[in-house]
Amino acid sequence: MNWRLLRRIIGGTIGIIGVLSVLLAVWFWRVLAESVADLEGGITLSALQAPVEIKRDSYGVPTVIARNRLDLARALGFMHGQGRFFQMDIIRRSGAGELSELTGNVALPIDLSHRVHRFRARANALLAQMPEEHRKLIEAYAEGVNAGLSALSHKPFEYSLLRAEPIPWRPADSLLAIYAMYFELQDSSGWTQRRKALAEKALGPDLANFLYPRGEPGDAALDGSILPEPRTPERAAAPLISTPASPPPLPNGSNAFAVSGAKTSSGRAIVANDMHLPLRVPNIWYRARLLVQQSEKVALDLNGVTLPGVPLLVAGSNGKVAWGLTNSHIATGDAIRLDPVPDDPGAYLTPNGPLSLSIVTERVCPAGGPCQDLQIECSIWGPVVAHEADGTRIVWRWTAHDTNAIDFRGLLNLESASTVRELFDAAHLAGVPQQNLVAVDREGHAGWTIIGQIPVRVGLDDRPNSWADGRRGWQGYVSPNEVPEVLDPVDGIIWSANNRLVGGAALALLGDGGYSSAARAQKIRDDLKAEGHVTEHDLLSIQLDVQASALEPWQKLLVKLLEVRRDNFSLAMLNYVKNWGEAAATDSVGYRLVRSFEEEAVRLIYGGFGGAIKALAYPDAGPLTPRRAEWPSLRLLTERPDHLVPAPFQSWNEVMDALYDRVAERVRNEAGGDLSQFTWGRRNHSDIHHPLARGLPAIGLLTDPPDVPIPGDTLLPRVGAPGYGSTERFVVSPGHEGDGIFEMPVGEASNPLSPYFLAGHSDWLEGRASPFMPESPRWTLVLKPGKPQ
Repeated sequence: MNWRLLRRIIGGTIGIIGVLSVLLAVWFWRVLAESVADLEGGITLSALQAPVEIKRDSYGVPTVIARNRLDLARALGFMHGQGRFFQMDIIRRSGAGELSELTGNVALPIDLSHRVHRFRARANALLAQMPEEHRKLIEAYAEGVNAGLSALSHKPFEYSLLRAEPIPWRPADSLLAIYAMYFELQDSSGWTQRRKALAEKALGPDLANFLYPRGEPGDAALDGSILPEPRTPERAAAPLISTPASPPPLPNGSNAFAVSGAKTSSGRAIVANDMHLPLRVPNIWYRARLLVQQSEKVALDLNGVTLPGVPLLVAGSNGKVAWGLTNSHIATGDAIRLDPVPDDPGAYLTPNGPLSLSIVTERVCPAGGPCQDLQIECSIWGPVVAHEADGTRIVWRWTAHDTNAIDFRGLLNLESASTVRELFDAAHLAGVPQQNLVAVDREGHAGWTIIGQIPVRVGLDDRPNSWADGRRGWQGYVSPNEVPEVLDPVDGIIWSANNRLVGGAALALLGDGGYSSAARAQKIRDDLKAEGHVTEHDLLSIQLDVQASALEPWQKLLVKLLEVRRDNFSLAMLNYVKNWGEAAATDSVGYRLVRSFEEEAVRLIYGGFGGAIKALAYPDAGPLTPRRAEWPSLRLLTERPDHLVPAPFQSWNEVMDALYDRVAERVRNEAGGDLSQFTWGRRNHSDIHHPLARGLPAIGLLTDPPDVPIPGDTLLPRVGAPGYGSTERFVVSPGHEGDGIFEMPVGEASNPLSPYFLAGHSDWLEGRASPFMPESPRWTLVLKPGKPQ
């Protein structure tokens, strides 16, 4: 063999690869550089009626000064289109069930589940019947988006990586962005109700109601209402079957709380909001100050966060009122069990007799793969979303399917509201995913209500029902004057953390869509009550609270378990657990041991009872563990009823031994058996990525912030989990925005070569109070009317 020749070939190959790598890096750097948003100079937009100024501070936060509302929408669209178009594309495709057309088969399961709801067709139909004023607004926004995209020297870098071309923004896409939030925030398959019915069938109603409770001790409702605690069942209705319990559903929620003027020394009402969602690059929100200024008069002054894809302020202040949002978890849908017609497999019973299911075909075409036809069965109440193991069709009747699911009338009225009363009146006209709205005004008032439309549900509960006999169903929507409200409570405090907030007739009206555990709400309420007269910084300290009193019963239970063990490893664990600090601090070993014990207990309990449930479900069964799983699990472990030992165990002593083994196994697997390394921060880290970075790790080196330990937990006011947490934090008193506080992870920019990429991220990580208002401008861009050159 000619070794000299072989070395020359290998050396030449390595050299070629090196040159190609350099050329590729240079090409990609150029793509990044040419797709950075314009920050200075002047750009002509033909649709503008008057010049618009865009002034950005060092964080990249824009102050937009327009002469009218349509130009303001165009300018906001321009900025979104330049800085966030790929994100917007993902959002609209998620709403339409068209993600796989861009990303390939990896997104096909999402598309198939989303396409069932046919939101593309619904958006087009809704746009056609929209009032002209609202249609012009989203048309102006679309003009701005496409102008911003066209003004870039190069398409957003993500499209070069995917070898795809961006499709221009259409007015209906703004509606799809809102539909995407319905998917993000609400059940779209009826699984929560289906699970409850299957649990009753498998385990009996007593055990099902215990494992999937409507309430829990100390629900922390605003009206002080308490639901009866489910009794510990006297027996199981059937033999228990063990199954590996899936983790609880991903948390989706937020915190919003407020104090009226009676609770502050200044007499100013203050609102605090931190919305919890998956953390990504870029952030889901785009922060802005939006002004309509005519001569010397400011007709509109909005400060807060916008959703790229939509020309509206989501949460913040208009100078007279300020508001924040949390996911309400009220009943926004109902699962319907279709009664079949004998000898006619395509028909079902209705109050007006048998009807045939209509079939709609949707064509799904993933990038790089063959197209497929999705056959959607549709009833008069909605699409068939699932089948149970016995073949029963399940239809999901969802407010998102109705024409009032998106209504800009109330949303635009929010912008001009002067009082909490006016804001609530606007909220009751709005069409959005139903949220808790917490608001304050300049007069010192504070209150809570629901924004979005609430169905009038007749004869329904929290399980699938037949609607065939006409005794059950929906009868329109709740009138605005009947929507529950709490305004100016005597103690001057309002809180919301996705828990049940009202009882009695109000709860019957709102229903239960799967409320979260009350742990966060209890802590926020108690923190507010403990404080004297509060300031903005006091409310920020509550947002950042990581004190873990909610887990104290679990810590005591784990101490008892460890105290009877005498081996060195158990004694070391005991020392950490006794000195756990009662806080979700990144360096705490004790907190992680307690939390691991609680998590394994929940998984073991629901795994032990869940097999019987899963056996009755079709393969599309969702998570067996509800959001309110901690209380039933703790009750069983504390009372230890012999007849409710979860499968496959024979006694509670076996259960406790298994829990010890599972926690010890975590220590071995995740810290090599070294307890000192089993810290909360090693488990709880930021884990924030660009959507393409998991498939293309080299991209993450440019786009992703450092993955660092973060304090907090999903059960505490400071919510934090890998890839999940507070997507913004703000505290503000309307009319005093200069004293307000704002923090946002990742920052404004999506392009890593932007001069303000990741600006403000460290403020969010460290809980450092940064200003609510944009700072002094560093860059100014003028959008000018006229014919583009």
